[in-house]
Amino acid sequence: MPLLCRVTIMTLLALVGAGCAGSGDESVNGEVLVSAAASLTEAFNVIEDAFEDANPGIDVSLNLASSSNLREQILEGAPVDVFASANTSNMNRVSEAGAVAGEARIFAENTLQIAVPAGNPAGVTGLVDFANQELLIGLCAEDVPCGDFGRQALDNAGVTPSIDSNEPDVRALLTKIEAGELDAGIVYVTDVISTEGGVEGVEIPENQNVVAEYSIAILVDAPNAEAAAAFVSFVMSDAGQGIMGEYGFIAP
Repeated sequence: MPLLCRVTIMTLLALVGAGCAGSGDESVNGEVLVSAAASLTEAFNVIEDAFEDANPGIDVSLNLASSSNLREQILEGAPVDVFASANTSNMNRVSEAGAVAGEARIFAENTLQIAVPAGNPAGVTGLVDFANQELLIGLCAEDVPCGDFGRQALDNAGVTPSIDSNEPDVRALLTKIEAGELDAGIVYVTDVISTEGGVEGVEIPENQNVVAEYSIAILVDAPNAEAAAAFVSFVMSDAGQGIMGEYGFIAP
């Protein structure tokens, strides 16, 4: 990237840190391409609307998928302004490839919960049930954040799971649980909340649970670095953090 472009992005990042971007500056306009973890779907849909109301010249385009898939898209050269990952490891790999402008920022935290179909027909009580071969058990696939975190929680509990389904992202897993195709799976607390009773949550003890740190960054080759800076600033603002809290996310 030309030096001038790099300097411009660094200047914008400084404005984000100072809270100057994303305040309804009418000179910032165009489309901002946001690749965000699937578990952010509901919260970021609301943030999209609120941000566009505050910045009428900017149109947010959300690309929602597993953080690992989004990482690969970015590393393969897909046009992306902002990357919001459900873990730090995928963000670190993007950063190590030289694709992150400045520093990624932690903007939310999340914890895990066992999801079961409404009414919990299999009577699941905890992670120990994931070793029961008579139950239909699902996890997110390995390398997907919710899959890695779920396996960490099972390891913390000393449980070797009997896995019947590895899903590409947390939303695919949640859909199968809600439909009764699986007896249980490990998702985020926020995902259980998002179904509004479509699934039920079974708590995972704190000593077995895992805290997911969500990170956000502007990319070096961002097609619209100004709009990207405004969007990140909004997510980190009181308004953005308030929306995240409404959907069960924990402030960093």
